[in-house]
Amino acid sequence: MNKAEKPDQKAGLLRALTRTSAKLASGITGLFTKRKLDRDALDGLEELLISSDLGVATASKIIEALAVQRLDKEASADEIKGFLADEIAAVLAPVARPLVIDPTIRPYVALVCGVNGSGKTTTIAKLANQWRARGKSVMLAAGDTFRAAAIEQLQIWGARAGCTVIAGKTGDDAAGLIFDAMTRATVEGVDILLVDTAGRLQNKQELMAELEKIVRVMRKVDAAAPHASLLVMDATVGQNAHSQVEIFKDAVGVTGLIVTKLDGSARGGVVVALAEKFGLPVHAIGVGEGMNDLQPFDARTFARALVGLKN
Repeated sequence: MNKAEKPDQKAGLLRALTRTSAKLASGITGLFTKRKLDRDALDGLEELLISSDLGVATASKIIEALAVQRLDKEASADEIKGFLADEIAAVLAPVARPLVIDPTIRPYVALVCGVNGSGKTTTIAKLANQWRARGKSVMLAAGDTFRAAAIEQLQIWGARAGCTVIAGKTGDDAAGLIFDAMTRATVEGVDILLVDTAGRLQNKQELMAELEKIVRVMRKVDAAAPHASLLVMDATVGQNAHSQVEIFKDAVGVTGLIVTKLDGSARGGVVVALAEKFGLPVHAIGVGEGMNDLQPFDARTFARALVGLKN
């Protein structure tokens, strides 16, 4: 995942964040039209940031920094947008880290978790497609054995990405299937094994017990597995994302986030709130349904797109 942003990637991100940036940009313009930056304007801006899902702690920190620099001074909407973009980028910079595969580990096992409907299976396919394009051999394990649709979907996406998919029947033991997939990937010398998992949050204890069992079984094949535990987050859930991170972090020790469905949400600010609260790496963002719509996460580009700045 190259940190250099291509023009088409930037355009895709701007399109994906249109709903969020439109809300922020229009709110900022309404607050800062030929006026000094007084406490009323700051309070209004803080409410706007919170309502855009940046989180109370992040919004408060940004507002106080803005007050130190510009309180009782003239401030245009564009100046405020630029300041916000810089402050947001500073929050995001420490977590904007690509997912780096250790080539000395074969197979490199990435456990992928997330609630049903988060875009988990399509994200797995997009990751597989990217790594296949770089010459890596990739195998997929259909570990969401509770839903026939999940197994079928992974098989379809796996075929598109040109990957072997290890799958069983609905109701099969997920840990046993993943054990078989790891064993086969080891024998065949596969570079990367991507493991899909179920995401039933309505019964947290059952979900956590299954995920913990999967990790225990993985370690019978490789004591260091999984080498990455990726949580796929749907941006449309807004602040509910926090509880999801907590639940999966407890179950599998999440090592990084992938945020999807930014194109369908006015809640892209939740990425900032998650960065501030958890400090987990954000490896990539999903900006559309296409196979190439999974982009590296770049702090500055994201921050500027979030507030409606195009460069």
